[in-house]
Amino acid sequence: MSYTDSSNYFVDTHCHLNLVVNPQFNVPLDEQQIKAAQEIITRAHQAHVQYIINIGTGIIDTKNCIALAQRYPELFVVAGLHPNDLTDSWRQEFAQISTLAKNAQKLRIVGIGETGIDCYRSREKLSYQVDAFKAHIELALEHNLAIVVHTRKAAQETLDILELYKNNLQKLVMHCYPYDLAIAKKIISWGGFLGIGGPVTYPGSTQLQEVVREIDLKHIVLETDAPYLPPQHMRGKQNDPAQLRAIAQEVAHIKDSSLEEVARVTSTNAHIIFNIPDYIKHTLTQSP
Repeated sequence: MSYTDSSNYFVDTHCHLNLVVNPQFNVPLDEQQIKAAQEIITRAHQAHVQYIINIGTGIIDTKNCIALAQRYPELFVVAGLHPNDLTDSWRQEFAQISTLAKNAQKLRIVGIGETGIDCYRSREKLSYQVDAFKAHIELALEHNLAIVVHTRKAAQETLDILELYKNNLQKLVMHCYPYDLAIAKKIISWGGFLGIGGPVTYPGSTQLQEVVREIDLKHIVLETDAPYLPPQHMRGKQNDPAQLRAIAQEVAHIKDSSLEEVARVTSTNAHIIFNIPDYIKHTLTQSP
């Protein structure tokens, strides 16, 4: 499928809009908070961010993402359990995610995650993370949905699991890509994509900037991870989807490309990975 007009807009492929309107985890959104999302979406549109994919980190937060997507046609959902939030009852919670995935089209679910391995603070729950990671991948493959991967200080552990599925990873996004160029090339060789967000604008992110410089845009999607990881000009403040434009500008600068080309290629990638239906596709009238 071709998206020849996607140079007119951006897609934020990783956002936690539910946490932008309510910073408390695992608390159902109320009507006022759902309505508050409109202002954030309007700001995003003004910055030419047309679609926002909200990422679940638990069963309640996933349902919050669904509630927002049911209200706003610009929003889509990735359903899952964050590796840092797994408990002894994660399998019961995952069973609920599996039930939601059976109704993916109705619930506007376009991916499974964010899932993966995080050894930044502790390896205590590593066995849980490994089992949950595999379960998420298999659920995504079962329903032909994207896989959104979180990985931190766990390069080899993450690669070992992904290699088990390497022939079926054409819809994988490595969120907030944290590793070097060699690992990036391996992920891409398996059909995966790199999620590039605010850290690419940080002066100290030379390794990430090298990855972006060397990797073709056709392997990249853009993300904010709002309310986290704001771009450099907003460090210390809450991030929001409108800041995706600043990230795109930095990518364009690093690659000596135009902003329109970054928008066109990364938005096309997002449409393909997340199966955003063509009938809801809408183009803004102005160039980014």
